[in-house]
Amino acid sequence: MKPAKLLKTIAFYALVLVIVVFAVFPFYYAILSSLRTSSELFEIAYWPKNFNLENYVAVFREQPFARNLLNSIVVAVAVVAISLFLGLTAAYALGRINFRGRGALLLTILAVSMFPQVAVLSGMFELIRFFGLYNSLPGLVLSNLILTLPFTVWVLTTFMRELPKELEEAAFVDGATPWIVVRRVFLPLMWPALVTTGLLAFIAAWNEFLFALTFTLSNDMRTVPVAIALITGASQHELPWGNIMAASVIVTVPLVVLVLIFQRKIVSGLTAGAVKG
Repeated sequence: MKPAKLLKTIAFYALVLVIVVFAVFPFYYAILSSLRTSSELFEIAYWPKNFNLENYVAVFREQPFARNLLNSIVVAVAVVAISLFLGLTAAYALGRINFRGRGALLLTILAVSMFPQVAVLSGMFELIRFFGLYNSLPGLVLSNLILTLPFTVWVLTTFMRELPKELEEAAFVDGATPWIVVRRVFLPLMWPALVTTGLLAFIAAWNEFLFALTFTLSNDMRTVPVAIALITGASQHELPWGNIMAASVIVTVPLVVLVLIFQRKIVSGLTAGAVKG
């Protein structure tokens, strides 16, 4: 190998190593801190000295964290299911059917996702209160849809446009209805896009904080981001950082596992339509 090429290779892998360390080190240090006692947290150490699980036990003992986890799972799964169902049906209408105002409708859907949460917070609060969903999981599901549904519709519409028209025309010749075309023809082909958008919607609903803080009142209805933010110690001015780090690790691990399981589908969904054959 030529010296110049060898130097470029070394520089490339050194850059990759720096990026990996920069991205992974905060999570690694959170795991390390979650396994240390309160007195050890103020010592600088980059390797685990012992595996003390007391912080993990304390998270579940001192607050209803198991219930908070269940709330987050219910809300995130419901948001993903509703977003994918509505997004898929809307994508078929916006991507395969020509009608007046389709472009303006797509731009409107995209514009909704550009508004910050604070801008729609008061209006969403009035809507939640009008339907009697305050301090309930359905209220959180409804509010999270305003975050996940626009980009779900947009991404699935973009993917739907790339599918061959011949498949749809052949199904109509055989007497298929639009719903059968979506369910039996397009759905099997759209799994990469569905997994990608579904995982993004899950992450958005799982990590959502502002709506969960505003629209819930009791500890039993809170999701994990709010529960972590409200963890307090024996004193008002003392935060149990070990418990907070343990709770953060518990919340992050499911997302890491999901990404590792569906990483191939995610890559396929992100690159779908990049090369048009």
